[in-house]
Amino acid sequence: MDFELKTLDLAGAAGEKCDALVMLVGENFKPGKDALSRLAGEALKARDLDPKAGKLLQAYRSAGIAAPRVVLAGCADGSPKKVHAAVAAAVGALRTSGAKRLVICLPADAKEDAVRAAVSATAESSYVYVATKSKPEGRELQRVTIAVADASRLQVAFAGARAAANGIEFARELGNLPPNHATPTRLGEEAKKLAKAHGLKCEVLGPREVAKIGMGSFMAVAKGSEEPLRFIVLKYTGAGAGDAPVVLVGKGITFDSGGISIKPSADMDEMKFDMGGAASVLGTFRAIGEIKPAINVIGLIPSCENMPDGRSVKPGDIVKSLSGQTIEILNTDAEGRLILCDALTYAERFKPRAVVDIATLTGACVIALGGVRSGLFASDDALAQALHDAGERAMDPCWRMPLDDEYAEGLKSNFADVANVAGRAGGAVNAAKFLQRFAGAYPWAHLDIAGTAWKSGGAKGSTGRPVGMLVQFLLDQQGAARPAKAAKRPAKRK
Repeated sequence: MDFELKTLDLAGAAGEKCDALVMLVGENFKPGKDALSRLAGEALKARDLDPKAGKLLQAYRSAGIAAPRVVLAGCADGSPKKVHAAVAAAVGALRTSGAKRLVICLPADAKEDAVRAAVSATAESSYVYVATKSKPEGRELQRVTIAVADASRLQVAFAGARAAANGIEFARELGNLPPNHATPTRLGEEAKKLAKAHGLKCEVLGPREVAKIGMGSFMAVAKGSEEPLRFIVLKYTGAGAGDAPVVLVGKGITFDSGGISIKPSADMDEMKFDMGGAASVLGTFRAIGEIKPAINVIGLIPSCENMPDGRSVKPGDIVKSLSGQTIEILNTDAEGRLILCDALTYAERFKPRAVVDIATLTGACVIALGGVRSGLFASDDALAQALHDAGERAMDPCWRMPLDDEYAEGLKSNFADVANVAGRAGGAVNAAKFLQRFAGAYPWAHLDIAGTAWKSGGAKGSTGRPVGMLVQFLLDQQGAARPAKAAKRPAKRK
């Protein structure tokens, strides 16, 4: 879909040639003399239009308006959240209209955040998955014009929002692909395509290279599958060579059966979404490849399947991680942390200013936070605040969770340096405490997106989260002082 930002008042928008026009109407709307203003003013006066966010009134072939279809959408106080709700409702109502060209008129006082909200809501509401359908009904909407009072003032915010929307859609598409399509090999291929298209550097390592490096924990998870593992390294250089990078680490389990600790069959199909962290890293690189911010970013994606087989890792097995620490595997369904821990150790070689790992890690986080906010764990307060603030601005929110040392007590093992699971209580925190053992050499944050990476039920599908948050976080980090290194003892090296 093509987006454009255009300077248009309501009189100009009324004459714009398009298939449909959406006009956002706030609580303090004051009608002018143009046709759109008159239509909205009369609808408000007659109480046929409620200015509450998401309330709609549709009109057809209105006098003085070039667009055959007009949707008046209440946006309440015009805040970004209300704009998002209004645009999402209006675009959703037009999904089956056949409209290809759409104009969205924002309130005259709309600021940068409102533009971001409008672009995000349009992309989100118009997305249609067609990749594996024999008779796909494609997305009709092809071109969307965001009409504002002064496009030049909002152009930078618009460009960032458009790129973020493309990144989110890219992540959604990867997440929605079936597991026999979105294999570790496919993720590696997609990473190479991204690199070629956007001037990135990409390296994709296979089983031999990973074994040579010494990623014993990652390799243990992959043993039970016929699909070969892949370790993807993406590099974006937008700042000086001496500037420490931000490293994003994405969990790439392309299907999680649970391994020998096999999951119940109900809803197991949704375990194709267990590579949501990997998809979000790739989607973020898709976005920054367009925006080209002044920052250095590394992406690390350990990817494999977790399957039951005669070669699979077993409960009670002990493996040696890249850090040199040994891990007793008590539950093979707690595999995400086993592949992430080696990637976190690998991240040390880049001497990063910060490392953020993103993973559909625990059902416990879903119980704690539902599908509204992602779980945020961090060893560094400044990094935690930066991610939280980015999430609020991007309307992709997170919530900081504790990392008290007492939560690690259940990870003690009689036979190894650490066990991979503790008890049921505090499961999301226990998992984060496990990862923290391997992230002591730098400021670190962990995003548990098990509740936010996809939706179930009738709306089943990938959300593309937290690409919006990550893109905003990276944009905010441009030129920022490097966070001080965490005063933690680095993990033991092999």
